[in-house]
Amino acid sequence: MIFLSLYILLAPLAAFTVVIFFGKKLPRGGDWVSLFAIWSGLAASLFLFFTQMLGHYDPNFGLHYRFDWLQWGDYRLNIGIALDNIAIMMLVVVTLVSALVHLFSVGYMKGDPKYSRFFAFLSLFSFSMLGLVLADNLLIIYAFWELVGLSSYLLIGFWHERKAPADAAVKAFVTNRIGDAGMLLGILLTFATLGTLNLQDMAAGVAQGKLTGGLLTVAGILLFCGAIGKSAQFPLHIWLPDAMEGPTPVSALIHAATMVAAGVYLVARLFVVLTPDASMVIAYIGGFTAIFAATIAVAQNDIKRVLAYSTVSQLGYMIMALGAGAYMAGFFHLVTHAMFKACLFLGSGSVIHSIHYAFAHSSSSSSSSSHQHLDPQDMRNMGGLKKPMPVTFWTFLIATIALAGVPFTSGFLSKDAILGGTLALAMEHPKHWLLPVFGFSAAGLTAFYMFRLVYLTFFGTFRGGQEAEHHLHESPKVMTVPLLALSTLCFFAFYAAPAFNPTTPAGGWFATLFPTPHKAYEFGIWNLEFGIENTEKINEPSLLDPKTDRPDEKEVTNDSLHSKFQIPNSKLEHIEHIEHTAHNWAMLISILVAGLGIWIATLTYYQWKIDPEKWRLRLGVVYRGMFHKWWMDEIYNATVIKGTLAFSRLWAWFDLKVIDGVVDGSAFLTRTYAFIEGWFDLYIVDGLVNLTAWIVGFWGRIARLFQGGQVQRYILYTLAAVGLVILLKVI
Repeated sequence: MIFLSLYILLAPLAAFTVVIFFGKKLPRGGDWVSLFAIWSGLAASLFLFFTQMLGHYDPNFGLHYRFDWLQWGDYRLNIGIALDNIAIMMLVVVTLVSALVHLFSVGYMKGDPKYSRFFAFLSLFSFSMLGLVLADNLLIIYAFWELVGLSSYLLIGFWHERKAPADAAVKAFVTNRIGDAGMLLGILLTFATLGTLNLQDMAAGVAQGKLTGGLLTVAGILLFCGAIGKSAQFPLHIWLPDAMEGPTPVSALIHAATMVAAGVYLVARLFVVLTPDASMVIAYIGGFTAIFAATIAVAQNDIKRVLAYSTVSQLGYMIMALGAGAYMAGFFHLVTHAMFKACLFLGSGSVIHSIHYAFAHSSSSSSSSSHQHLDPQDMRNMGGLKKPMPVTFWTFLIATIALAGVPFTSGFLSKDAILGGTLALAMEHPKHWLLPVFGFSAAGLTAFYMFRLVYLTFFGTFRGGQEAEHHLHESPKVMTVPLLALSTLCFFAFYAAPAFNPTTPAGGWFATLFPTPHKAYEFGIWNLEFGIENTEKINEPSLLDPKTDRPDEKEVTNDSLHSKFQIPNSKLEHIEHIEHTAHNWAMLISILVAGLGIWIATLTYYQWKIDPEKWRLRLGVVYRGMFHKWWMDEIYNATVIKGTLAFSRLWAWFDLKVIDGVVDGSAFLTRTYAFIEGWFDLYIVDGLVNLTAWIVGFWGRIARLFQGGQVQRYILYTLAAVGLVILLKVI
């Protein structure tokens, strides 16, 4: 099984290597190499899904392979593969969506001059995402995390010769680095306190009380910063809508189903070590993101931007669920959302492909000239596409119904589970009433803006001109087959077996295999309260019995521990009653708000009984705020960007005037000192030396007058000197 997981991981890497170096020399640009790698990976993932996950049907199933990667001193850094239920499920999601996107791209990217490079980048992204899923160590997760960021940068800016995609790629890269910096700090803090980055060992360390209290909360929030960036949570959500500048298959692959889900997957992996305070921070960030992005999606006219903000909103749902403790619901929505949102993005790509073709092939010159100024992604230029594009319409409608949370769809099951979980939290802790308000409000807005999109795109008359309307056509089968496959997976039955209950995932395989794990820090509380010294066996969340919410009796032999950990039946009944009541109320309210949203959208954009223009004027600044994305880009530009530039200019001035001034001043002082020292050396030191030499020379010349070498002169000088002395003596 480990070999299969390695094949799933390495096949896209091999495909990337072959296509990037030899793709242009291979038939069809080497797309078949990437297709074979990802489709064979999907086959292997499905084999693991049916034989291991469903075959064992064990919530605690897991296979782990580790080896020593680095060793210094007594410390060894172990890395490896964690092949458990959540990893296998993510393998299926990533390879399935990626395989269908690869297939869709064959038709969508046909004729592109960089066709081969596109498939190479798709393979690189798939490898990066699969490595992130399989890694059992935070350090390796972080490495693949950054590879995902790199490959997304390459794909978003694939058409880098145009300014908008190039700017969007840089914006995505920089924004994600901000979140990744916080994640890196969390990794360092975790390693400094626990001495390990292995996910299982981290849970064991927290269970043993090595990392507790506020420090554990800070570590959890810092690690969550990575998810804020990757999963586009407020306030780092700004990169995702602009990333729609990349090719539409990229939008489906990266920004609907896989890359943005990486943050949710990380939070799910770290769920067992998150403290209540960290969880609440996560829940409120997710809840606010859900409603905030939904309000923006209401007022957008670009079909891909509506879906982009919808993605941000749905990611907020998942994060809110995990923070609120609804672990299964959050991860369940990740899986279901991947299917219907990928279908929606590929459906939008099919629409854009057809409209772009129609505009480009209008025969009259005047019509062609006018169409050059029409945006094929603007829903105001669409309409009436139901008839010429029936497959795209029906698959898009099914995915829309699932996203809106209509009964008998997968979206209804997962979204209702999230709303039920947040409502149950609010019923137990009324101070958190804002979380379900966020959830239900976002659900109503989601239904409204998605049916607004459907009505403006597929119903009514085509608003792009009669000439272009004659050229509208359904996309080729290579593009519609992925739509049919993904829309089929939007029905509840695939996730509710064997119970097949259309109202709740309970009893189905997903709810059974992904129960909410118990928090690792609870072991520390138990150990402290009951004085357990030997915690070697109580070191993994899987040792908790989910039915009794206590350590497994097989592992803990203390008789008194058994009785003290037994939760009273009355408390269990109370919890079950709250969850049951919350589920029923959540199901009723979610159906009502979704129905209300669909009804208002129908009255406004299908029957046209409500004039949207009048409501735009009535809403005034509220509508303008939604249309302009609440001016988030402008706020960032006025604060962060201009502040950064001003700060940079300040430091540039400081560097120029102060640092360089000090350097230049020291150089001036050095030159002045050197000049003085040179003058002193030349005129004082050398002057004294030269004066001494001159004096010596002067006396030497005088001495030479008396040293002529003639004896007669010496006698004369002597007699003169003696005579002078006698004369002086006589006087």
